[in-house]
Amino acid sequence: MRRSIRLAAFLLALAPAAARATDGTCARDLLVAQSSQKMAIERLESLGDSEADRCRGWRQHVDTMRRAAVVYGRCLTGAERSERLAQVQGSEREFAALVRSRCR
Repeated sequence: MRRSIRLAAFLLALAPAAARATDGTCARDLLVAQSSQKMAIERLESLGDSEADRCRGWRQHVDTMRRAAVVYGRCLTGAERSERLAQVQGSEREFAALVRSRCR
């Protein structure tokens, strides 16, 4: 799991957040999504040791990745859109599976 967190942080740092849509809110929404994604990764790194803490953190991460996917899908195009969506959707699937298998 730590490897996934580090990979997500690395990919987030590499990808520029440039608005492609004509929607004037995309630039702001992309910055918010990117910031939320970064904060979610930081939260994962500081989760407590209890099952309740981990499950709560994983659920928050899943929600954040889903919201980011909506923004990236709406505001990005081309390869950047594909890469960002693959990143957040992959992370969402991974942590949703953890929630299903380990959380009540």
